[in-house]
Amino acid sequence: MTIFIVTVAIIALLFALYLSTSVLKESMGNDKMKEISVAIQEGAMAFLNREYKTMLPIAIVIIVLLILFTEFGIASAIAFAIGAVFSALAGYMGMYIATRANARTTNAAQSSLKKALVIAFKGGSVMGMGVVGLGLLGVSLLYIFVAKGNPDMIPAIDSFAFGASLIALFARIGGGIFTKAADVGADLVGKVEAGIPEDDPRNPAVIADNVGDNVGDVAGMGADLFESFAATSIAAMLLGSTLLGSTGVMLPMMLGACGIVASIIGTLFIYTGNESNPQACLNRSLYSSFLLSSIAAFLLTKYMLPDHNLAFYIAIQVGLIANIVIGKITEYFTSSDFSPVKKIAESSNTGAATNVIYGFSVGLESTGMPILVIIAVVAVAYFVPGGGEYGFYGIALAAMGMLSMAGTIVAIDAYGPIADNAGGIAEMAGLDPKVRKVTDQLDSVGNTTAAIAKGFAIGSAAITAIALFSAFAQRAELKTLDVLNPVVMVGLLFGAMIPFLFCAYSMRAVSTAAFDMIKEVRRQFREIPGLLEGKAKADSKKCIDISTKAAIRQMILPGLLAPVSIFVVGFGIAIFSPENALLAIGGMLVGGTASGVLLALTMANAGGAWDNAKKYIEGGAQGGKGSEAHVAAVVGDTIGDPFKDTSGPSLNAVIKVMGTLSLIIAPIIAGMIH
Repeated sequence: MTIFIVTVAIIALLFALYLSTSVLKESMGNDKMKEISVAIQEGAMAFLNREYKTMLPIAIVIIVLLILFTEFGIASAIAFAIGAVFSALAGYMGMYIATRANARTTNAAQSSLKKALVIAFKGGSVMGMGVVGLGLLGVSLLYIFVAKGNPDMIPAIDSFAFGASLIALFARIGGGIFTKAADVGADLVGKVEAGIPEDDPRNPAVIADNVGDNVGDVAGMGADLFESFAATSIAAMLLGSTLLGSTGVMLPMMLGACGIVASIIGTLFIYTGNESNPQACLNRSLYSSFLLSSIAAFLLTKYMLPDHNLAFYIAIQVGLIANIVIGKITEYFTSSDFSPVKKIAESSNTGAATNVIYGFSVGLESTGMPILVIIAVVAVAYFVPGGGEYGFYGIALAAMGMLSMAGTIVAIDAYGPIADNAGGIAEMAGLDPKVRKVTDQLDSVGNTTAAIAKGFAIGSAAITAIALFSAFAQRAELKTLDVLNPVVMVGLLFGAMIPFLFCAYSMRAVSTAAFDMIKEVRRQFREIPGLLEGKAKADSKKCIDISTKAAIRQMILPGLLAPVSIFVVGFGIAIFSPENALLAIGGMLVGGTASGVLLALTMANAGGAWDNAKKYIEGGAQGGKGSEAHVAAVVGDTIGDPFKDTSGPSLNAVIKVMGTLSLIIAPIIAGMIH
């Protein structure tokens, strides 16, 4: 089985290489389109390189600590390093192609919507295959060469998930700060103050905005779901190793491998059909991957778990179904086809205040149904296999079922920024308005798929966090958490506070960076003669530099908040009472997961709803562009930008980094008891 798993992981990476080659063969269009695309490429790669260099000293310190203080020493350090490097590599691969697929998509849009869709989706699929391929390859190779294929040695490789978590946390925060500083500056000064269109080449922040789409929604989302894939795999392997031995370890990896095969086949469905409906094409890919993953799960459980096959199949299947259901719920609350977004647009007629109030209420309301779905998944996955250890393993398999579709979900998500960039390039290059209509059609679908992918990321993060908590409880030898115990209650409240503090710091970082961006755009409009008249060229490199420096500087504090809190609380209390330290960490994980998931859903869905309400008005509703409702909607969308693209999605990484770090320190503190 291990040979099959490694082979599938390599096939995923080879398929990503094939897709990359296919995209790069396409024409980038005229010189102006090439110039704009290269500027986006250079800005995105420069930011990513600086971000990774900034994280390197932190990673080195952690490697030294792992060698000195963990049970498995060098093995744990190797696993951490591979997790971090593979996560960074996945982001780099995805963004390299995404920033080269944009102009090619624009050029294809001049002749065919379907061709433009295929190029954009191929570009996104490179990210999808990179995430699942590297994730499965890392886990399987560590199991073979570090754990030596011994189920009892799984704890030696659990820091792989922590390495992935650390990169994902900073990728989400840094990318989110970058993109929203540029977006807010471009919108408030360009669209509201100067009254020029979106993606107008006269706006110096437009290139930075397009760079931000890639560092936030491609590299950031890729790192986020790579982390989920790694953390869920490790948690399921840990729980399965004590319950079912090698079979319990192999099943999660086999699910991941079969999910990759399903995603590759699902990718091929993008080419079928003659209709020019991008959403229908993407849906075919999604639903075919779902169906194939379901069939594979049934066959795997029947073959590998003959005594429990139906119960564990049901656990996996509810995870798969949750993907579709959470996606539909997210679409309802964030798509302009449904009443929540239309009512936000209607509320914009009475000003920005009513737009913001109604939009925030939609975000709050949107938490209800996804949480009920998550509750149902946890309940079914726990009780159907029989509860206890079998139930916790069932929860981990449900999370693995969700993430078996990660290749397709990431591909659909990464398609969005490519389509968005394609529209920006069409505008900046002065192409025929018909081209922009085609790219706008692709982009409108991308907005919906981005919101659905965020819902998937949050839902999978919640189930992953529960699986990580189960693994932590096993390693810490915790049987119960008594909320009447003040240590548990204090830990719970402290953990619940962390997502709120994190959002405060990350939102403030966007505000600070956006302030600098706004000043720079205003300065250029004021000081560069003829810029607003289209007779001079904007200095876009200055705006990219502002976003880059601000993101790198501002990401450190929120990025360190969660891991440092777990570390300080755990070892601070362990000095006096190791037993209470484990109880406090358990409380922190419960509180952080509960508040983090709810806050993430609120912010991501409110931001998505505000964004699409603005686009709905720009499409002609409520007076259209330039109306009072439009001005109000732009304000709401600007507030929603850091909600949906910085703080909200970054909370996924926050709750998972708490869980992966707890797995590492639990045995250290438990050893202090004995």
